[in-house]
Amino acid sequence: MGLFEVSIVLLLTLVTVTSAEPPGCKIRITARGLEMLKSQTMKFVEEELSNITIPEMHGSQGRFQYTIKDVKITELDLNSDLRFQPDVGLLLEVQNSSITLSLQRRILYWLFHDEGAINASAEGVNIFTALHLSRDQEGRLKISNVTCDAAITKMRAKFSGTLGRVYDFIATFLTTGMRFILNKRICPALDHAALVLVNQYLETIPVRTEVNSYIGIDYSLLSDPVVTESSLDMDFRGMFYDLKNENDTLVNHAVNPVMSEYDRMIYLVLSEYFFDSGLYSYYKGGLFQMQIANERMSKDLEMLLRATYFGTIMMLNPTLMEHPLSMELEVTAPPQSTIKTSGASVAVNTNVKIFVLPPGKAPVQLSSMTMEAKFNAKVSMKAKRLAIHLDLRRFKIFSTQSALESLALIPLQGPLKTMLQISVVPLLNNYTKRGVQIPLPDGMDFIEEVVEYHNGYIIVGANLHFRSGLREIIERRLSGYTDNSI
Repeated sequence: MGLFEVSIVLLLTLVTVTSAEPPGCKIRITARGLEMLKSQTMKFVEEELSNITIPEMHGSQGRFQYTIKDVKITELDLNSDLRFQPDVGLLLEVQNSSITLSLQRRILYWLFHDEGAINASAEGVNIFTALHLSRDQEGRLKISNVTCDAAITKMRAKFSGTLGRVYDFIATFLTTGMRFILNKRICPALDHAALVLVNQYLETIPVRTEVNSYIGIDYSLLSDPVVTESSLDMDFRGMFYDLKNENDTLVNHAVNPVMSEYDRMIYLVLSEYFFDSGLYSYYKGGLFQMQIANERMSKDLEMLLRATYFGTIMMLNPTLMEHPLSMELEVTAPPQSTIKTSGASVAVNTNVKIFVLPPGKAPVQLSSMTMEAKFNAKVSMKAKRLAIHLDLRRFKIFSTQSALESLALIPLQGPLKTMLQISVVPLLNNYTKRGVQIPLPDGMDFIEEVVEYHNGYIIVGANLHFRSGLREIIERRLSGYTDNSI
């Protein structure tokens, strides 16, 4: 390969690396979190193995003819482990375990007929199941493949009844067949549980869904999960969009969040882009516009506006003095968030216009000014919903027409700030208090969460809690039930 070709390859590689979309949201499940999942997983596995069906067995041995039916698994004693399998997903391992079965026999020897129960046990049960995790075409996490190997070292059977010892000599023949069938049924049962049932459970993780009547959110995975011996890391797009124009979205130029924590069960990382895309979508949806007039305007604010613009009204038309006043606020650009180690804030620039509203006539504009505000943003988690509470921190207004008018607006600073805190901020918090669901499946919640602020992103560390069992959630999913309790 020549120098020119090498340069082209290096350039293409650089372009590919630099053009990769950084995640707006990341989730890490640690070994501690996996230990929490283990109890739910093994309970589900035991339920699936307990439902294994074994067909009737017919045969003969010498002068004996037999039928074995109603085979049921009555007890499982599984020594299990669930751990991360690097570059694959999860490894479920069962070693030196046992399975107890009950079955009914019917045996014919010459003209002698006998029926009764048989207690059997499979011993030395070993199962190795690797669950391959990947991203599907829709950007959803799923189990793409299952590698399973199951083996039973030996099987014993004990006949009940007065002639139980007479039949012991055919026990080996019977248990050999049962061992063969049981061996063949374990892996298909686990394959179905993973590829069908667990994947239906994973479908409860939101991928592209509505947040409210204004915006939606895209939680599609950007790549396959990264699995190491100590964690499972997932990179999500973490992008909001305007429901009226889903293609008009904010380009992600934020920093790629870095995680180094492993102490808690789960970590959620949100970059500035996550919040900026939400603010951008609300802005594009026209939410950041409001009019304060008539009953929405307090008497104190109305009196202050009349005093401030008394001269302007008199110069325009004294007859307008008794008519209602109106204040219109319109955010002029998408608000921007800033996340630092000291906390998070949102900067907003707003155009404020003051009007007189003569009945039956067009509004008369008295003034146009610019308002610059900065809000403190406090992030909190409840169950699996992320909420933001805004609090006005800094506020400044100035005229877009003249420096002299800016001086005249100084008395308005305090009252307008109070008006924002009383009227506008609660309105904004009303949209954010319900929060947005983070990409976790139904029945799984955050508890004992701690929020940490870093330069450019937020890390929420928490432990996990199951409100419902895995099977219960899957059955709800199959019946069409959706968990809207949070």
